[in-house]
This record gives sequence, C-alpha cells and structure tokens, in this order.
Amino acid sequence: MGTETDSWAEVLVRLRRAKGQLAAVIAMIEADRDRKDVVTQLAAVSHALDRAGFKIVADGIRQCLTEQRRGHVPPLSEAELEKLFLTLA
Repeated sequence: MGTETDSWAEVLVRLRRAKGQLAAVIAMIEADRDRKDVVTQLAAVSHALDRAGFKIVADGIRQCLTEQRRGHVPPLSEAELEKLFLTLA
C-alpha cells in the first residue's frame, strides 16, 4: 500500500469514527439526554473532524515537499496550502 493510500485510510478511519459519534449525538438528542452529555459528545465529533482535516492538510504539505525535492511542480502552492490550513482554524 502506498503512502498516499495509507494517508487516505487514516483519514477514513477518523471520518468513520466521527460518523459514529455523530450518530450517537443524534440518538442522545432523540432520547432527550442531558445537554451536557450531548455537548460533550458533539465536541468529540468536532475534534475527530478537525483531526481528519489536519491530516489531509499535513499530507498535502508532505506531498508538495516531496514533489519539490524531486524537481517537480507541487500540486498546491504555498498560498493554497495556507488557505486550506486556515479553513480549518
């Protein structure tokens, strides 16, 4: 399995975890659970999504650096990478 494939696999694991956590939040609301518990679980969903996004950006940076070292044009410019990063902030 290649590095890019491995990276996407890690992202998918994080997103699937977030999907499960979001399903739990929905179930908690439907069951009229305590708001504190719902918000705590919702924070976990948010954290999982953030980690997936940061993983994607970090892999993009790694890919660009690798392409530069090989003398190729990176797929994203520094400005594009910065914009992606700030989108998550």
